[in-house]
Amino acid sequence: MVTHLVFFKFESLEVAAEAQAKLLAMSGKIPGMQSIEAGVDFSRSERSFDLGLVTRHTDRAALEVYQQHPVHQEVVSFIRARAQGSAAVDFEV
Repeated sequence: MVTHLVFFKFESLEVAAEAQAKLLAMSGKIPGMQSIEAGVDFSRSERSFDLGLVTRHTDRAALEVYQQHPVHQEVVSFIRARAQGSAAVDFEV
């Protein structure tokens, strides 16, 4: 199992919420993606990002399918046009 974590900063929490909805709409549309969670940060601390994403994939090959899939690429385009920063971590468990 591969876990993919991404954190985003946006100009506003409204944009973060819109990105969250688009991310969650990918559920069930990409082969090999086992689960998806996304949420807008409520703590608002100095070190907080605005939106967090967790996806789980059957293996590294499934993560690659996810990254290249047209459904994901459409969301990526939306986020890239609006994100002010991001960070990611991928790991196997």
